[in-house]
Formats: sequence, structure tokens, C-alpha cells
Amino acid sequence: MATAITEGVKVSINAKYQAEFSSPHQHHYVFTYKVTIENHSKSTLQLMRRKWEITDAAEDLKLVEGEGVVGNQPVLEPGTSHSYVSGCNLRSGFGKMKGYYYMERVVDGKIIEVEIPEFQLVADIFSN
Repeated sequence: MATAITEGVKVSINAKYQAEFSSPHQHHYVFTYKVTIENHSKSTLQLMRRKWEITDAAEDLKLVEGEGVVGNQPVLEPGTSHSYVSGCNLRSGFGKMKGYYYMERVVDGKIIEVEIPEFQLVADIFSN
């Protein structure tokens, strides 16, 4: 599990290779990852945007940006958390992801750039 803390916001990621949805002979590897965002700050925060860097050993770096996460812009009161599951496809069985969440402090509108820690994507077929 990869973890990072930025200004009292803890982001933890747990990635998993999905062999049943992958086709290695067709260069198609599917990964899911569970993200847990915990607000340990004293402020209410809303996740507004995300920016991901996806590195695939078979391709160039991809940037993915957009509003919220999986269609939501969750509000996190102090002491609460939000979890979601998402995924990505790679052409190789090796890669990594990292990025940032842009969270708005509700009380004054300040945007906080919260680190998404780098985590590895490795197909199980390569770890035996």
C-alpha cells in the first residue's frame, strides 16, 4: 500500500492486477486500485479535480485530468474519509501511477494540492 499525507489529508492506495479481465497475449493488462482519502485537518474539504500521471512500460506517459473522482466531488468533514475503486489498462504488465487531488477548503475557497502517492502496477504473471 502506498500512502502520502499533505496538509492533514492522507491518501492511501492499494492496487491489484485483474487477471480475469486481462489478455496478456493481446497486450491488455487490467488493474484496479482502491483509494482512501482521510481528512485529518481541521477544515472541511471538497475534492474538486484530479490529475493522474500513468506510466506504462510499453507506452509514453499519459496524463488524465478531470473533475472529481468516479463522477463525485466528495465533501470530507474533519475526521471523515472517502473511498472509491477505479482502474486502468496497460499495454504492458508493468507501470506506475501518481498524481494530485485539488481540494477546496470550504471555509475560504483555498485550493490545496494533495499528493497521490506513486504506486506500482505489476501483473502477477511477472512476479512468480
